[in-house]
Amino acid sequence: MTNKRYNHLFGPVPSRRLGRSLGIDLTPFKTCSFDCIFCQLGRTTDKTVLRREYVPVDDVIAELDAWLAAGNTADYITLSGSGEPTLNSEFGRVIRFLRESTTIPVALLTNGTLLGDTHVQMAAAQATMVKVSLSAWDDTSLQHVNRPHRSIKFDTLYDGILQFRQRFAGDLWVEVFLVWGTNTSVSDILKIAERVQALKPTRVQLNTAVRPPCEDYAYAVPRHRMEDLAKLFKPAAEIMAEYSSSTSAGIQSTEADLLGMLERRPCTLDQICRVTGLHPNEASKYLGKLTRTGQVQENHKAGTVYFSGMHPTHP
Repeated sequence: MTNKRYNHLFGPVPSRRLGRSLGIDLTPFKTCSFDCIFCQLGRTTDKTVLRREYVPVDDVIAELDAWLAAGNTADYITLSGSGEPTLNSEFGRVIRFLRESTTIPVALLTNGTLLGDTHVQMAAAQATMVKVSLSAWDDTSLQHVNRPHRSIKFDTLYDGILQFRQRFAGDLWVEVFLVWGTNTSVSDILKIAERVQALKPTRVQLNTAVRPPCEDYAYAVPRHRMEDLAKLFKPAAEIMAEYSSSTSAGIQSTEADLLGMLERRPCTLDQICRVTGLHPNEASKYLGKLTRTGQVQENHKAGTVYFSGMHPTHP
């Protein structure tokens, strides 16, 4: 495998959902139509529904072509990154290139807000698998959990996902992100489950804030409670939250490097990424494991999250 650095590709990184996944970032950092309270990448800095070519897709395709030509491989190639990939008006070209150039499955991870657009539907339908997020059941819950762009209403969002499902013959996975005390009562879950079932998903997956969220009140749901709530979905939901840490030597080495840095001084996620060269999605995975094992703690100050070692110097 080549060690070449890319501007728009990251990984492959280990993923509980997708095995070894090569990520593609098609928007600038935190350009999204949501500002979810649980996002491990921090608050959205550009909340928008404007579709344009945020990242030059010709450059992305050139990097993918070079990556494939170097003999690299992965279990999935995934359009995800640090924002909403369907905001890039040319994301369909990336999927089309991959479907014509490799047998590696292509996954699109989306919040579903733009799936009511026919052009977005047609582009997304080229993917092997599409994973949509649905953690609310009406406008009020959508505002509490996802804090969408002002133009987004729940019924329109949900109808768009329904329309896409009618067009899409591939695998549709639905992720439900649960925040303790916000959308986790049995009545909440039954409302979400009814909405999810109508989408006829291939798989339903539950997640929670096991990585440090942008808001300190976005508490993770305990594992035993997740197991109870998973049974309320039909089909029963899988629990994807990473409650345990990996023992991989490579992962342990990276965690040790991060811990050494954070014991010297507190850093934000952005600072960590600048120093280490990790993509924010990768860095957040490591930080999640380090905080769960008590080796790192998070401190919230003026809307910014700082990470520090066990004996922190507060920012």
